[in-house]
Amino acid sequence: MSVKDDSVQEVTIIRIYDEPRELVFQAWTNPELLARWWGPDDFITPVCELDVRPGGNILIHMQGPDGIVMPVRGKYHEVVEPERLVFTTGVFFNEEGIAQVEERKTVEFIEHRNRTKLVLHVKVTKCGPAFLEALNGMEPGWDQSLTRMEKEMRKLSSSGG
Repeated sequence: MSVKDDSVQEVTIIRIYDEPRELVFQAWTNPELLARWWGPDDFITPVCELDVRPGGNILIHMQGPDGIVMPVRGKYHEVVEPERLVFTTGVFFNEEGIAQVEERKTVEFIEHRNRTKLVLHVKVTKCGPAFLEALNGMEPGWDQSLTRMEKEMRKLSSSGG
């Protein structure tokens, strides 16, 4: 299944954070930290298991305000601490356990004037027809997630860890 031409297929979001890139990288690789911010507003992450190494698995359960849990499964392809992550994820699994939406994510952590420039690039590589409309929420969802991440890093910075 391929993505329909008029749907959102790729999103790039650039953010500047006041925190050092080691902390920003950790927010993406420490399961306890990632669970605090992953997902759009009003979502929680009751399960977050990360094996952060090339070939390592990802398992995240996003739970919406309606109580429905959406498992996210994936795999790391590239891990260059604290510079870069490349991983794929799948969501909306059918009865056979096959993801109906798959994405490849590249996250770059760049030192920028004593701050961290984060460049997130998400490319949809597969999308079943029933889920094309969900792609319209991809950019706002990531924007909300990255804002939540910023708030969590500020809490860590202000508490000293």
